[in-house]
Amino acid sequence: MRPARALIDLQALRHNYQLARQLSGARALAVIKADAYGHGAVRCAQALEAEADGFAVACIEEGLELRAAGIKAPVLLLEGFFEASELALIAQHDFWCVVHSLWQLEAIEQASMAKPINVWLKLDSGMHRVGLHPKDYQAAYQRLLATGKVSKIVLMSHFARADELDCAASNDQVAVFEAARKGLRAEVSLRNSPAVLGWPQVPSDWVRPGIMLYGATPFEVPQAEAARLQPVMTLESKVISVRELPAGEPVGYGARFVSPRPTRVGVVAMGYADGYPRLAPTGTPVLVAGKRSQLIGRVSMDMLCIDLTDVPEAGLGSPVELWGKNVLASDVAIQAGTIPYQIFCNLRRVPLVYSGD
Repeated sequence: MRPARALIDLQALRHNYQLARQLSGARALAVIKADAYGHGAVRCAQALEAEADGFAVACIEEGLELRAAGIKAPVLLLEGFFEASELALIAQHDFWCVVHSLWQLEAIEQASMAKPINVWLKLDSGMHRVGLHPKDYQAAYQRLLATGKVSKIVLMSHFARADELDCAASNDQVAVFEAARKGLRAEVSLRNSPAVLGWPQVPSDWVRPGIMLYGATPFEVPQAEAARLQPVMTLESKVISVRELPAGEPVGYGARFVSPRPTRVGVVAMGYADGYPRLAPTGTPVLVAGKRSQLIGRVSMDMLCIDLTDVPEAGLGSPVELWGKNVLASDVAIQAGTIPYQIFCNLRRVPLVYSGD
């Protein structure tokens, strides 16, 4: 059996959720959209359900998957609904729903609904992706109340640059939000993972931890609270072939790596079809036989090569950690010119193996 697999430590997931709660002093929706960032939404929800205040997913399909698996906790649809016909299902399954556009508000006004729903009213405070314009926010709140179809309204917005700890943009967004909600008596939700970790002064009755749940930092620089996170996923495989090359020999497609000295090359059963980033360059860290080494040459669809020269005890069958508790996913992502969010979400083909139930 091919040795590539992703080990998912559910105890580490619970630790990270508890840290989000501890740092924020608020209720926390565990963000498990995109199949829990590649970690398996159902299993992650089951691991957290006993203590989580609820979950957040992107869309109704992801919410229905949780309900089909028996998850009864609150589930927030972060993109709301895409068609008015979804409102019946939202009410039926007790989903909480983001409203970020006036057409969604109008659809609720016109809908016949079996029971009221919980709405999270989203303000565009400066990210300019989705959200109501500040001039429309107070009226939208009052219109929702007037429908009689809403059981509760939470006021929310989303930060564009909270991962930049020295950037004033987040404070500017808070100011826009505070002005737009002035006089409204409702709970608020502003803080995502970087804001939970790095912006303790931002008001939030509800927080929305996402990437931090999975043990990866949202920052490009060291940060004290992020250092307390525990990696949840370990992507691992084994050496399946060993080559002894003299100096001056090319390795892999395009001959991007040429051995500068006599080199032992280990071939690992892992490639970009598994989700390992194709653009990870020579020098990207790996752990082989418990010792740190590096990727060499271009990543192939099913295989990649690593340097075994300084790890003489490594050979055929040696375990390789591509990222995890020793090689941080954020370090791999930086080398590949991307972010840990993407390399987690790109994971596929490898089986997920769970521990810490």
